[in-house]
Amino acid sequence: MKRKSFKKKHGRLLAERIFRYRHKGRIALALIAVILFCDVPSIVYAATTQEQLDEALEEKEELDNKIDENQETLDGLEGVGAGLKEDLQDLNTQLTEISERLTELNGQIAQKELEIAETEAALEEARATEAWQYTCMVERIQYIYESGETDYLEILFSAGSFSALLNSADYLEAIAEYDQKMLASYEETRMLIEEKEALLQQEKLELESLVLEAESEKSKIAGLISQTADRITANEDEIAAAEEEMKRLEAERRQTEEDIEALRKQIEEEKRLSQLALNSTWRDISEIEFADGDLKLLASIIYCEAGGEPYEGQLAVGAVVINRMLSSRYPDTMVEVIYQRKQFSPVGSGRLELVLTTNRATASCYQAAQEAMSGVTNVGSCLYFRTPIPGLTGINIGGHVFY
Repeated sequence: MKRKSFKKKHGRLLAERIFRYRHKGRIALALIAVILFCDVPSIVYAATTQEQLDEALEEKEELDNKIDENQETLDGLEGVGAGLKEDLQDLNTQLTEISERLTELNGQIAQKELEIAETEAALEEARATEAWQYTCMVERIQYIYESGETDYLEILFSAGSFSALLNSADYLEAIAEYDQKMLASYEETRMLIEEKEALLQQEKLELESLVLEAESEKSKIAGLISQTADRITANEDEIAAAEEEMKRLEAERRQTEEDIEALRKQIEEEKRLSQLALNSTWRDISEIEFADGDLKLLASIIYCEAGGEPYEGQLAVGAVVINRMLSSRYPDTMVEVIYQRKQFSPVGSGRLELVLTTNRATASCYQAAQEAMSGVTNVGSCLYFRTPIPGLTGINIGGHVFY
């Protein structure tokens, strides 16, 4: 009954924690919480320095790839931006040329209008001259017929002599011929001026058509300039964002490189300490006095580190803890060894405390703890263990290498 009550209570707490973690983006912690409350024995390894280094190297490789991808994106954006700026420059050049062309066309239209005005004035003058000539000719003919001399023949016969008669006839004919020539000349002049006016009007229409085309092209280019300018602004914003992302990635990579260097130094320090420990003074198991609760504490850390390992692996973890108590390089008590700073990750994560509180250590973990506390070891004087990595030699048991 108590067990059911405990599971019901902690099941509810688990659900609340998972919900809270979900909203904080801490899915990994929520999954760990699920494992902690699961009845099936699980294995959670300590994150050793080498594992941390491996993770940091993987992270750096990922960052390098992201930086390369971001640089490619940035290069592409800068290339697009350069192309857009060239397009904008070309469009501005075209706009300037069209504006100049419009100015020229409008000037030509103004000139045509001036010429048309002058031609119209000349045409009016020609028409007036033609009308005047026609009027004069009509009036002269009318005068001859309507003068006191009643008959044209009378004028001829009044000449007095045949030669005078001929002279009078020639004179009248010359006047008539002159009037006809002048009238024809004025008519021709007027027709030429009319043709010129028509030509000027046609040229003006053609110029106005060219102006309309140029205005349309100018409007089109102005629209393209506006669109290109907007694209350049958007491109510059994208470049700025890519540059900011590059700064962030590079800063993250620098931090990762610093972490890698620190972890490498830490690994070297661990190797140095391990060698020192091997060369240090070692006590006999009979010299150690275990305190109340040491068995439960050792069984619990074994469960945290090797709960899913074969029994030999559980015993090996217990032996490492006891070896540290035996070495003069480490503390003398079980509590000090297990809770020594940054030695066993289940301590820092809180898992050990939870396992202690809920008595989750299995019978095999307790058996391994009892054997280790009695001096049994299957890993000699090893002081460290971790998952196997290339270049690390030691005693391989289950999923760990002990060294």
